Amino acid sequence: MARGPGRPGGGTPATVALAAAGIDFTVHAYEHDPRAESFGLEAARALGLDPHRVFKTLMASADGRLCVAVVPVSGQLDLKALARALGAARATMAEVAAAERATGYVAGGISPIGQRRTHPTVVDASAFEHDTIFVSAGRRGLDLEVTAGDLAMITGATTGQIGR
Repeated sequence: MARGPGRPGGGTPATVALAAAGIDFTVHAYEHDPRAESFGLEAARALGLDPHRVFKTLMASADGRLCVAVVPVSGQLDLKALARALGAARATMAEVAAAERATGYVAGGISPIGQRRTHPTVVDASAFEHDTIFVSAGRRGLDLEVTAGDLAMITGATTGQIGR
């Protein structure tokens, strides 16, 4: 079991949740550039990874209810596909302030794991094409390496073709 940097006493809420669940993970830190335009692509470059293995966590609203979409940083979220995956009529991107309040994380460092409240979560099906994937560990400059199956299990996620 890996533990990485974060807050005193054991890490970020994401790493604490993974450790408590007994899920294997690895923490990868990198020097975050506050001027970066894409946090996910910055992580892929800094860690020397294929961008298809690095996933971004996006907060959306499906029929007025906050939800989480986890898609590769190499692409974009298909909001219509997300709505279909959740059985909703419509999905829109959540406002940044609402996402930060609901998750307890800052934009650019929102992890799908260890959020303040549980939200319906959909992981893009492409995540399962890789042995492990990378997602935010809960702060900018810190990523988690975990299996897609473990990510889906700890977040209660469903899977779907939600990226394009």
